[in-house]
Formats: sequence, C-alpha cells, structure tokens
Amino acid sequence: TDSPRVIVRLLGKNVAGFRAMSATGFVGSSLVPRVSPGFGLWRTLMPSFVRCVMLALILATSWQTVVAQTATGEKADPFAKWEKSIQAFEEQDQRTPFPKGEIVFVGSSSIRMWKVEASFPGFKVLNRGFGGSQIADSVHFIDRLVLKHEPRTVVFYAGDNDIAGGKSAEQVFADFQKFAEALHTKLPQTKLLFVAIKPSTSRWKLAKIQQAANLAIYEYAKSHDFISFVDVWQPMLDAEGNPRDRKSTRLN
Repeated sequence: TDSPRVIVRLLGKNVAGFRAMSATGFVGSSLVPRVSPGFGLWRTLMPSFVRCVMLALILATSWQTVVAQTATGEKADPFAKWEKSIQAFEEQDQRTPFPKGEIVFVGSSSIRMWKVEASFPGFKVLNRGFGGSQIADSVHFIDRLVLKHEPRTVVFYAGDNDIAGGKSAEQVFADFQKFAEALHTKLPQTKLLFVAIKPSTSRWKLAKIQQAANLAIYEYAKSHDFISFVDVWQPMLDAEGNPRDRKSTRLN
C-alpha cells in the first residue's frame, strides 16, 4: 500500500536531480558527444534524446529499488542494533570461557548495571545484561547469551522497557513465555528466576500495566516448577505505596 508513495518519493528525488544536471549544462553540453553540424535535425533532437535515455535509466533504477524495498517490507532488522554488544560478549567468552553449570544474569540495564560478582561472593556468576533491551531481544539472542553456557540457574530481568515502549501487559507476558519455553526446551534442568518488573519514579504512570504483567508472570510461574518469581515490587514501595526515594527506584 505504500508503494505509490515510495515511487513518488524516489522519482521526485531523481527527476529533481536530472533537472539539476540539465540546468548546469551537463545534458547537451560538451560532455555529451555531438554529431556533425550536417545533421541539423539530429543535433536539434540530441538533447531531448539524451534526456529520455537518462530518464529511462533513472526510472529503471528507481523501480528496482522500489521492488527490493517492497519485497522486504521496508523493515529494518529490529535486533541489528544489539549485534555489536552481543559480539563483544562473545569476544569475552573466547578470552575467558565461563564454566558450564553456573549462574547467568541476563536482561536489560538493571542487570547490566548490577555488580553481580560483588553481590554474590562465592558464586560463579556471569552478567549478560544489555541496556535498553526488551524481553524479545533476550529471546532472540538466548542461544548466544545463555544457552551456550548451559547454566544451572538463569536470573532474568526485563519488561519495563517493553511497557515504556508501548507494549501491553499481555504482550510482555507472551514474550516472557517465549523466553521461558526456549530455555526449558534446550535446558530442562535449568532454573529460571524472574525478577519482577520494579516500580520506578520515572515510570510510575505505567505502574498498573507493570503490575498486570507481573501478575501474569507470577501466575505462570506457580504452575511451572522450573520458574521462580522474585517479587521486588512491595519491598521497593514506601508506607504510602509509592516508590521509595532512592536511586534504584528512579529507573535502575
């Protein structure tokens, strides 16, 4: 349905460029070979002929571009922006392989900024959080971030970026299910700890959606033995039911 507008946009740009070339004297100038003066009529028609040929080439090129864009739906890979971060993790894995059967933390910036080694001394832990990510991003990269390490436990936090980005509680829950199923299918003995979407001052207006997503995931966890729901919502509220006045409740 967008093809006509795409065509107009492309042709408008190219035709404008063609007119600019004509105005600067490129078409019909000494840069374009002329026939001898004896061919008066041909010499008169030559600039128009060149214009027609050039316009035909522009149209052909533009149409090929339109067909390619239409075939791909003009949609960029939504996960491509994370590739650099994922590759950096893989380079770390090559330099310092993480032992199998340990604990992997994955998710958004709340995981990325968590000093997990200091918080869990005596445990072998690996932080694979990447800031700004949503649950769907962890699903997409689960093989490269989690499964390859064959952990005994996965600690997962994500969801508030999803809701801030416009996703419903139902969509957040559906994405969580995909993550849980992908993990359990490949590693049926691995435990999944989901840290509840936390209250934050900056996103307090989204609290009802966050709570609905938390509730759905909590109910799902109750019926799946390999999932534990870690409720941080209540401990992060004050006596009046508002986010506590500390840095961690503002966003991270």
